[in-house]
Amino acid sequence: MNSAIDVTDDDLARLRGMISGYMVSQVISVTASLGLADILAKGETSADALAKQTETHPEALTRLLRSLAVLGLVEQSDTGLLRLTRLGALLRSDAPGALRPIAIMAGGGGIWRAWGDLLHTVRTGETAFNHVFGMGPFEYSSLHPERAAMFDAYMAGHTLRAVPAILAAHDFSSERQIVDVGGGNGILLSAILIAAPNTKGIVFDIPAGLKETSRRLEDVTERCSVIAGDFFESVPPGADTYILKSVLHDWNDEQCVAILKNCCAAMRADSTLVIIERVMPEPASRSDAHREIVMMDVHMMVATGGRERTILQYKQLLAAAGLTATAAKPTASPFTVLSAAKGAGRSERNVT
Repeated sequence: MNSAIDVTDDDLARLRGMISGYMVSQVISVTASLGLADILAKGETSADALAKQTETHPEALTRLLRSLAVLGLVEQSDTGLLRLTRLGALLRSDAPGALRPIAIMAGGGGIWRAWGDLLHTVRTGETAFNHVFGMGPFEYSSLHPERAAMFDAYMAGHTLRAVPAILAAHDFSSERQIVDVGGGNGILLSAILIAAPNTKGIVFDIPAGLKETSRRLEDVTERCSVIAGDFFESVPPGADTYILKSVLHDWNDEQCVAILKNCCAAMRADSTLVIIERVMPEPASRSDAHREIVMMDVHMMVATGGRERTILQYKQLLAAAGLTATAAKPTASPFTVLSAAKGAGRSERNVT
């Protein structure tokens, strides 16, 4: 431990920024909770006026706004009036990507407290969320409908932005019926059915996940039904295609195999399973895209006990469930579209 450390001021500043990252998360979360971006979207205003509209302490809010300025989320004019920047506008409630809900959740009680117990997860392998709250995040959400609504809004926005890339990677137009397993809000299946006017669909999820689904299926209501159930028990049988989007990363390997076996049991011999997930790169670089998926993997470890997986790991899960990967197509979104067929005798192609 006596060797000198070759360090620069830039290194020190960079690591200090990482260490204090929690401060930025909380500043953004509070900003989103107060709806400051929505107010500022109406035009320039003063800190005092913002304090009155948000019923906050004027001096404390002024200091928060100063932090937003140095983060580049707001700008202050020579007259002292504040205006929203393009980056700050992403926290508006109507902004694409639905970042406001996830910003509120990231700094709120559930996720914030669970991440505070990351050390427990690293030491024991147990999920920090369960350790803190005595239940998993899905059960917790069922008891906190406001959290469930925010998560639904985030997932809807996130999925909506990825839809064009998903449709470009996989052609659903020739399918007669599609089952979106764990399809929740119905955003993905609705978009698929609009693009495939001769196709019918089913959104399958637990009752708590289907509260907003019918509203989001209004454009395809005659061709799409909603069925409540548990994919750990069974899946509606006989469809041409089964979709699992952002489902498997929530669960551990044993649970994933159980879900996949139920999909396999429901599939016909010529059915296709389409898995849409982030894929863990090998090796991971320092790029923004790789950093996002690696940090999401740690989040799954903390929050659900799930994980982000490599193509090889998905192939192993599929094989354990009696399925074979047939194609893996990266998209222009963060997601890869992985196709699979029933049985071990189907040839693999474009799967690396």
